Amino acid sequence: DLTVAFATRDRPEALGRAIASVLASAAPPARIVVVDNAPSDEATAELVAERHGDDPRIVYVREDRAGLATAHNAALPHVTTPFVAFTDDDVVVDRWWTARITSAFAAAEDVACVTGLIFPAELRTPEQWWIERAAGFAKGFDRRIVDPAVEAGRDPLFPYAAGTYGSGANMAFATDALRARGGFDPALGAGSGSLGGDDLAAIHAVLAAGHRLVYEPAAVVFHHHHRDYDALRRQVYGYGAGLTAYLTSLVVARPATAWHMARRAAGGARHALAPSSPRNERRPATHRELARVERIGMLTGPWRYVRTHRRLAAR
Repeated sequence: DLTVAFATRDRPEALGRAIASVLASAAPPARIVVVDNAPSDEATAELVAERHGDDPRIVYVREDRAGLATAHNAALPHVTTPFVAFTDDDVVVDRWWTARITSAFAAAEDVACVTGLIFPAELRTPEQWWIERAAGFAKGFDRRIVDPAVEAGRDPLFPYAAGTYGSGANMAFATDALRARGGFDPALGAGSGSLGGDDLAAIHAVLAAGHRLVYEPAAVVFHHHHRDYDALRRQVYGYGAGLTAYLTSLVVARPATAWHMARRAAGGARHALAPSSPRNERRPATHRELARVERIGMLTGPWRYVRTHRRLAAR
């Protein structure tokens, strides 16, 4: 019932490790789609051919237009299963990940999205500790069934704080629901001008359409965080830009959303910026520069999205 899709760029060895972990699952998926996104060489194509060329379950796709959302969209035509899971090339999945993802879709009626627990694969450097504390990849150890009809009356930021429900390294969708919304917004995502936000937009779309989401902590992946400060700094800047780019995309797609968002602006600002907010209180005091870098990224997100969206629309 499940296809696993990887979007990758110039990290063949990490990808090989990730694919091997999926194939070692207790319930291997029906298909694995590898999208080689704007590669600089043939290393990824060669690795897939050498290690998995005889395995009909593994499909290699080359997509020369850069961007994570574009790569995810390139995988969709090759999905023939009811569910499709997306993860990163720098993860190792738990043996039971595929089984838990699939079973979570049966946890309630009309589940269109399942997200899971993201653990660090290692915590060797201060930078890895910082991003683990700050990014909030782990959403807890209790299963949550998010019903829009209930959540809308309980959470004033619903459905805009999509990051509280999951992250792109561990998310799955009902294939029909994902295709019904046109897949992912190509003006968002790492590698695009917006630098991120494609996962947030996809999760938001599911909830805004009235579908349920299940956060399943038993569906575990282990993520290799950046070890060095410069890479972490770029990542944090991208998170900030991607967040506000995603919010801007909602207004561009439906201008009436601006009024709805404006009424929640004060609460959203507290959530994003206040040191005591649930989003920020877990962050360590070290590397305060990173908080400033993220806020600078947030300031650039709207114009990044508008510029990228217009460029793609003009093609």
